[in-house]
Amino acid sequence: MEGIQQLQQPIHAGFTAASTTTDVIAGIDLSGKTAIVTGGYAGIGLETVKTFVKAGARVVVPARDMAKAQANLQGIERVTIEPMDLIDPASITEFASKFLASNNALHILVNNAGIMWVPLHRDLHGNESQLATNHLGHFLLTAQLWPALANAKGARVINVSSRGHFASPIHFEDPNYEHRAYDPQTAYGQSKTANILFTVELDRRGQLHGVRSFSLHPGAIVDTDLKRVLSRERLIELGVYDKDGNPVYDATKGLKTIPQGASTIVWCATSQALNDKGGVYCEDNDIAILSQSDDDVANSVNRTMRNEKGVMPYAINAENAKKLWTLSEQLTNISFKI
Repeated sequence: MEGIQQLQQPIHAGFTAASTTTDVIAGIDLSGKTAIVTGGYAGIGLETVKTFVKAGARVVVPARDMAKAQANLQGIERVTIEPMDLIDPASITEFASKFLASNNALHILVNNAGIMWVPLHRDLHGNESQLATNHLGHFLLTAQLWPALANAKGARVINVSSRGHFASPIHFEDPNYEHRAYDPQTAYGQSKTANILFTVELDRRGQLHGVRSFSLHPGAIVDTDLKRVLSRERLIELGVYDKDGNPVYDATKGLKTIPQGASTIVWCATSQALNDKGGVYCEDNDIAILSQSDDDVANSVNRTMRNEKGVMPYAINAENAKKLWTLSEQLTNISFKI
């Protein structure tokens, strides 16, 4: 079996940064398949749901805001909405139990929902909210849905990460900012690194059961709810708005429309070109390059905004991935044995 470092290189599957969900789903039939998409009622999650449905899949959308989900998904066939809040373990358990009671197999799980650059907040167990929402909630959800994933005899788990992972590795000695100053951007970066490391270890453990996992950077997509935490001035400074406050779309710079941003999610979930390449981090509808930068450069938050390509070595390190798995079990108080 090839190591993740050897697999972490582009395969040139025929798509580009500007490719859309329509492009990558062409010719793919998902009839008879069941998918779950967290955050599937807004932004790139909603686009992913629509694309899966058009290809024939049945989709279940867990929702923290049921009213918003019902409004945004109204009229879309083969979609079921169920309540769930990623920062509330009890609600995750309830959602997963209900799904398992009525579904034998889960073919695609897209762990997409997330929060970004928020002030310090903790869940009921004291976990920092971005780590809790973006990673730990999805770790718990995946663990509890494992029987259905294994029963699919060929499933994929897609963890939506970000180029934001450049901002921080996992601080195993203090993941919840109990002994260091809190910074929203590095906390977000740590949670996105966690998405990638979770993918590496989940794929290693799951592939003998027919479950493969992929992580990805969708792009900088200004038309999503994540921008609500940023001022107009900050959006201009970051280059996602022009000087007049209008959105900038340029896929070559990573500034994408929603269909362009969601395309890499759909590609990771359905492309046959990835059949034997699990665990990799993708961007622009291809496997990303392995960054050669050192950690000191990586820890600069501004680096995440310069359209730099690739994945940091610490984010696909096998030992880091195993350590995160153990830490995640401890922080969620579960045993995720595969």
